[in-house]
Amino acid sequence: MTEHAWIEAHFAEIRPKAIAALNRQFRDLDLAEELFASSCLKALQSWPGKGLPDDPFAWLLTVARNAGRDTLRRQKPADVLAAAPAATETPETGYIERLDERGLRDDVLRLLFVCCHPALSPQDQSALALRIVAGLSVDEIARAFLVKPKAMEQRITRAKKTIGRANIPFEPPTLTERHDRLKSVTLMIYLLFNEGWSASSGEVHIKAPLCDEAIRLVRLLLTLFPSISELMGLLALFLLQHARAKARLKPNGDVILLDDQDRSLWDGAMIAEGKALLEKALRHGTPGPYQIQAAIAAVHADAKTSQDTDWQELAQLYGALYRYEPTPVVKLNQAAAVAQVRGPQAALDMLDPLAEQLADYRWYHATRAGLLEDLHLFGDARAAYCKALSLGPTHAEKRFLADKIAACEKNL
Repeated sequence: MTEHAWIEAHFAEIRPKAIAALNRQFRDLDLAEELFASSCLKALQSWPGKGLPDDPFAWLLTVARNAGRDTLRRQKPADVLAAAPAATETPETGYIERLDERGLRDDVLRLLFVCCHPALSPQDQSALALRIVAGLSVDEIARAFLVKPKAMEQRITRAKKTIGRANIPFEPPTLTERHDRLKSVTLMIYLLFNEGWSASSGEVHIKAPLCDEAIRLVRLLLTLFPSISELMGLLALFLLQHARAKARLKPNGDVILLDDQDRSLWDGAMIAEGKALLEKALRHGTPGPYQIQAAIAAVHADAKTSQDTDWQELAQLYGALYRYEPTPVVKLNQAAAVAQVRGPQAALDMLDPLAEQLADYRWYHATRAGLLEDLHLFGDARAAYCKALSLGPTHAEKRFLADKIAACEKNL
């Protein structure tokens, strides 16, 4: 961990709301990012000596707003009063009272709708939302989408320029506009949760604040669109997954695989709510990929022990999911379930055609390594684990993969 990892964790938690609020005020995505980054640098200079402020979000936002007003004052002296209040605030005194919490409440959702404007391609929407809202680096987003970092950087730059040229308003979209963009916004929230559930890289394996934010946002969407079954399925999925959070890591941060988790640590209330939402969604008779993924999570939640898991049903559910989303990652997950039903060789046969598409996806190599290890092909398993280790895992994953490599070497 870095020296000030505790501060950086607060930055990650605060970022979505802060960027969204700054964007609402200054109407400039690049400026919002720059202001947040500069306020974080000031926090690194102040917080270690003075301690964490009572409200870190308000502190960072106040510093960023002051810097933004100074920037506008230099760039557009005549327009500054129209752009922002002239009074300068200090982060140490009175800043909490100055925040307009009602104005901030829906900022992240508003920003997601901006990122998902139809002027942008679906690929650009995804890249922009993950960069602006989730705060992922260009390299992290590139790995998530299995493309080169330079191509992803160009995609994000293009998206920002498109928003600037199109003069896209930053006010909340109308109900009709929200409905038209709902599918894209839902996908962005799904990707936000995924980054929180299993970080794409870095020191922190689970970014719980991102999961919490995704759950909050989909709850908000459900208040706007209460009859859409896929939104119910998405919230059910998040709850059923996030219910396992306390059992997923050891005290030292090492990863605990699902089969080895202490299921008494799973959040029963969250599981019950997730299952009730799933049942409500399924009664609508309009199945979709989020409902199927929630059903997969529910199968795991129903199993009292790993041995009780209904792998046959999971294999069938992944097959159904593949019909909706015929992606190599879904096929990879289906293969993992098939391994439990028909054995590791059957699963390996399913993975072989995916080798080129998932060449840079570390969990393809980790899954393949586990299957090879089950077949006692320890040399091949070690090579696959090494490949996964080379593809930018989190620190917790690095330790897990290193232990696996050592175990394979011991058996050679």
